[in-house]
This record gives sequence, C-alpha cells and structure tokens, in this order.
Amino acid sequence: MPTTFSLPPTIITGAGASEKVGEQAKRLGATNALIVTDPGIVKIGYADQTAKNLHNAGIATSIFSDVTPDPTLQNVTDGLNQYRAESCDLIVSIGGGSAIDCGKGIAMKLTNDGEFADYMGVDKIPNPSAPLIAIPSTAGTGSEVSKVTVITDTDRNIKMMLSSACLLASVALVDPLLSLTTPPHLTAAVGVDALTHAIEAYVSKRSQPITDALALEAIRLISGSLRQAWADGENISARTDMMLGASIAGMAFSNSSVALVHGMSRPIGAYFHIHHGLSNAVLLFDVMEFSVVGAPKRFADIAQAMGEPIDGLSPMKQADAAISAVERLVNDIQMPRLGEIGIDKEKFEQVIDQMAADAIASGSPANNPRQASTEEIVALYRKCFSSRNT
Repeated sequence: MPTTFSLPPTIITGAGASEKVGEQAKRLGATNALIVTDPGIVKIGYADQTAKNLHNAGIATSIFSDVTPDPTLQNVTDGLNQYRAESCDLIVSIGGGSAIDCGKGIAMKLTNDGEFADYMGVDKIPNPSAPLIAIPSTAGTGSEVSKVTVITDTDRNIKMMLSSACLLASVALVDPLLSLTTPPHLTAAVGVDALTHAIEAYVSKRSQPITDALALEAIRLISGSLRQAWADGENISARTDMMLGASIAGMAFSNSSVALVHGMSRPIGAYFHIHHGLSNAVLLFDVMEFSVVGAPKRFADIAQAMGEPIDGLSPMKQADAAISAVERLVNDIQMPRLGEIGIDKEKFEQVIDQMAADAIASGSPANNPRQASTEEIVALYRKCFSSRNT
C-alpha cells in the first residue's frame, strides 16, 4: 500500500541555524513578523535576538509572549488578534513545543474559517496555513518538523490534536545552541518525550519504511546523549545529538503517528496541567511493558538501537532488553513516577475513568501494537501512579 511522507520544505540544522531567521523570512517575502513565544524565552533574551535578526533583514516585528505550557484556545485567539492588529504577514515561533504549537494554531486559523475543534483529527484542514518559521529551544517535541499541533480546550478539559500537512512550518531552524539554557529537569522531561516519539513511531501500526529508519536513528541519538545533556547542559556535542534526535523523531512520528503513551498522556495534561513531556515520560516504561508482546521484534530492534547486547538471547528477552534499557535511562536522569509530580490521588481517582475514555477517543491507542481496553488503560494509569521498586 502506498504511504505518504511530509516534511517542511526547508530545514536548517546546526549551531547558529537560528541566526538564519532574517534571511529565511526575507526569502518568504515577509515584511512584518509576529514572534510567538513564552515569557521564559523573552527573559532569556532569545525573542529579542530573533527580533534583531529580523530587523537586520529589514523585517518589522512584534512579540506575542503570552503562550502558556500546553497552549490553549485563548492563546491562539490572542495571538491571532495581535497578528491582525499589527498587519503581520509571517509567524516566527521560538521556544518549546508549546510556542511552536501555538504558532501553528494561529497560522492555521488565519486561512481556515470555523471553529478550531472542526479540524480535530487527521487531514481535516482544507487550506495551507499562513507562513511560519519554527525555531525550537528544547530537544523535545519535534513540533518544528511535524504536521501535528495540540491545543487545549480548557472549557472541556480536552487536548485537541490536529494532524495535517497544512500545519507544516515553511522553515524549521534547528539550533542546538538554543538548548544550552534548558535546566536539567526539563532536559530530562523533553528528552524522554523525544525518545517516546521515536519509540512509538517505530512500534506504531502506521509505521512505514522511511519512518522506521528515522525512528531507529532518533533512538540511537537520544539514548546515547540524553544522560550527558542532563548531567552537563553545556556539553555541545550531547546537545547537538539531542536536538537532531528530537527533530528526526518528530519527522518519524508525524508520518507514522504515536500510540498508547500519547493517548494516555494528553488527558493527564488536560486535567492536571502537567507538562506534555513529563506526562509522556512518567508513562513510557509501564506502557512499553504492557505493549511488548504485540511486537517483540520491533522492541528487539529498539534495544539494539540503544546499544543493548542482545545476540544469543531469545526473541522475548531481546524485546525485554529495550524495556530494561529505558528503565535504566529514566532512573539515571531521575525522572519521577506519575504519583510523584504533584497530582492529588483523590482527584486522580475521580477522573481516571474519563481519562481512559478520552485516551481511547484520541485515536492514538489504536496504533499501539497491543490494543488496550478502557479497563486496561485504567489499570495502567494506577500502575504508573504507584511506586516501583528499583
């Protein structure tokens, strides 16, 4: 069966790539850019530096910096209003996945009428988005190269996932130097998020030959550099491998889809406002353990990509080696358990059935190599919440 693979038309990687923003904006014919970011990026100075680079290319700018973690419909609406009020003709999103996802949401709404929720799901957006340059500052979501955005409807406690080639950025500038300021706890969370993207892209029922090659390379890069990037944030070699690995993982999952981890993580973010990367990270090990029997050969390939010695082992032991490798990694970078990130257990139990239903409704669990019923997802949530003896 034929498969489709989509990427941004221009991707520039490597140290200093972010400085190409003015050149690329000019190439796109822009005269006035809206910089979409968050308060942290403004404080660091990245937003002003981006504005300076644009000004040097003769492009006017204004900054919209009200993006919240897990961007909301209100963020999109507010950014859209500022874009129109300032007569902008380009969006430049700089920051983590939240800023880039918000920029994608704004760009999509500029060219598509109706309610945002009308476009939830896969390939439901009729018109290409307005021009967007995406500049990631963390090695995590891969949103700069993906055709996916996730926007939270706070009224309904739902994370709306949209997937369409119409959401692809016009240009992605992947600069590892921007990730040097990422603190250890966030490096860990977004790093495991990126690893999750790669693993789920590889085991997804919608995987394809191109995404397989990318996913395995992303797993190799991330597993080989995350510990070092976490331990020494100024390790440029590790930061470079992490940034590249995260983007490659984004290319993979954007075209093969994610699976059960993401299906379960979105409700955690929606109900408890937990950072997307962290909500994936606290689920990964236990969901892998649940899923392994559905695709042991694929999990064995993951173990091999992580550098595990699997020669001579039985097929299931080869597959189990991937789970052990991930467990050691998340322990080494001190990732917490689900029950250790400030979620009230009583409230968790009150919404656990609805979270499981929301996970199924998201569609991602259908791609998992082992299908999970609502009851099994509830059991997995409880298992992830509990402490694990290590």
